[in-house]
Amino acid sequence: MLKKILEEFGINASNHQAEQYGFGLINRTWKIHGERDYILQKINTNVFHRPESIIENLLLIQTYLREKYPDYLFVAPLPALSGSSLVITEEGTFRLFPFINDSKSVNEVSTYKQAYEAAKQFGKFTRLLKDFDPSKLKNTLQSFHDLNLRYEQFDKAFELADAAKQKEAEWAIGQVKDHSDILVTYNHLLSSNKLPLRVIHHDAKINNVLFDDDWKGLCLIDLDTVMPGYFISDVGDMMRTYLSPVNENEADLSKIKIDEQCLGAIIKGYMSEMSDELTPFEKEYFIYAGKFMIYMQAIRFLADHLNGDIYYHIDYDGQNLVRAENQLTLLNELIKLEEKIAPITNLTLRSNEV
Repeated sequence: MLKKILEEFGINASNHQAEQYGFGLINRTWKIHGERDYILQKINTNVFHRPESIIENLLLIQTYLREKYPDYLFVAPLPALSGSSLVITEEGTFRLFPFINDSKSVNEVSTYKQAYEAAKQFGKFTRLLKDFDPSKLKNTLQSFHDLNLRYEQFDKAFELADAAKQKEAEWAIGQVKDHSDILVTYNHLLSSNKLPLRVIHHDAKINNVLFDDDWKGLCLIDLDTVMPGYFISDVGDMMRTYLSPVNENEADLSKIKIDEQCLGAIIKGYMSEMSDELTPFEKEYFIYAGKFMIYMQAIRFLADHLNGDIYYHIDYDGQNLVRAENQLTLLNELIKLEEKIAPITNLTLRSNEV
């Protein structure tokens, strides 16, 4: 199968070898070894219904960055022999990227430097595109971070769930309802018209950052979800996935803690690029970003559990409930920390000396 795909990109498959690569849950990825190395991806069109929108977005951004910031490392798809960056066959929809040599990535944050450098890269990406009109970009995942939609989906799942499932998830359901002030705040932010629409990555996990051998950030990858959005999406996703020593699949809730130094690294890294770009209003809601994303992901896991696990892959019955309880515990930990460090955090956010 891959031989034909590679030939469509002008690559002699006999001189190259393919191996499965990375840990992505959506697209299927191979590293292509040869005289020159590449990354080949099969786009999951069950998730991304219009992959051409992804390509259009990336080419627009590539053109802008080449003109304004030619030294910035932007990993754009390569054209096939047809001139398109997509090759569509009976096997699926494919695209090819150059492999960035002397780079590495990780799946979990293990040092404060990694957290700092990653946050700096997400901030830098948005800063460099501050004068790019985000309305030119297409929404590759409609309503991806719309908390109103996610809450409506949870509400419907709760109403349709049988009594046994409702009882099983009683604590999580109560927590979602107890923290509905996060939804109220979200709607306040939208109605205020004080949140600037920006170019946002929307998937700010650590494995979407490439590092050099000294763990200095090089660039962002997996740009399929780059869309118009609000800073709370990237900042919140970093808090959600960097701050705890265990990930969202951990069933022992006692292991879920917030690392204050890691939070400081995220703030310093992001603000080293965005301190002069974020408005005073946005800075007031910096920590809220973490609550927003953690709460939304908890709702999504819980709704999927109540719906019978139709969206997220599970390895055992009840895993989505475990994930929801995990995220709600993380949310409670962040709220407790926010009350403790609010004065210090606010001072740091308002200072340019980060």
